[in-house]
Amino acid sequence: MKDNKKLNIKDWSEDDRPREKLLRIGVEGLSKTELIAIIIGSGNRNKNAVDLSKEILSEVQSKLNNLAKYTIEELKRFDGIGEAKAISIIAALEIARRRNEEEIEEKTQLQSSRDIYKYMHPKLCGEIYEQFWAIYLDTSNKIIKSSKICAGGINSTTVDIRKILKEAILNSAVSIVVCHNHPSGNVIPSKMDIQVTQKIKDAALLLDMRLLDHIIISDSNYYSFSDEENVII
Repeated sequence: MKDNKKLNIKDWSEDDRPREKLLRIGVEGLSKTELIAIIIGSGNRNKNAVDLSKEILSEVQSKLNNLAKYTIEELKRFDGIGEAKAISIIAALEIARRRNEEEIEEKTQLQSSRDIYKYMHPKLCGEIYEQFWAIYLDTSNKIIKSSKICAGGINSTTVDIRKILKEAILNSAVSIVVCHNHPSGNVIPSKMDIQVTQKIKDAALLLDMRLLDHIIISDSNYYSFSDEENVII
């Protein structure tokens, strides 16, 4: 009679077990599947932790940015992922995001739209709702402070221009960069994006400040009003 018993990870060769493999060759030698298997610790009645991790990664096209968008409830839809495991996955991905953000914070001078994108991408990547941010710069284009202005639908009502300028004055900023994300992935500015940009530029000029750029970000690319020689900037 054929034995249909599931092979547990503890039954594997030690060279193939994710935890033992990490100890033997280092974390760099593990695949994303193996790393997630270590985080969740165990699988379900039909799949071990590695096979369950493969299922999860297959669902998100093997992209961690896609996985980072999942909520606890969405992760719990996978058989074998309860609340505790879902929280562990989300916490691990958040640690990775914050580490990346800390590394970028060390490079505080913005010299191009690419620099702005690299600085803001960790803050906005994976967000499912629009967020509008302002970055305040000194005379050398070094970052004084960045601040989230609002979240949700971006329009001339929700973007508080007075708040943007008040923060600029309080921080003695010379120039401003604004940035928001398009969760849809389409970074082409809408008519409302253009109107908001014009209002911010005009208001900043009244206080002898410059709006250097408005960057629209998606998970994989961006649009720069300045680079595209948009007449507003």
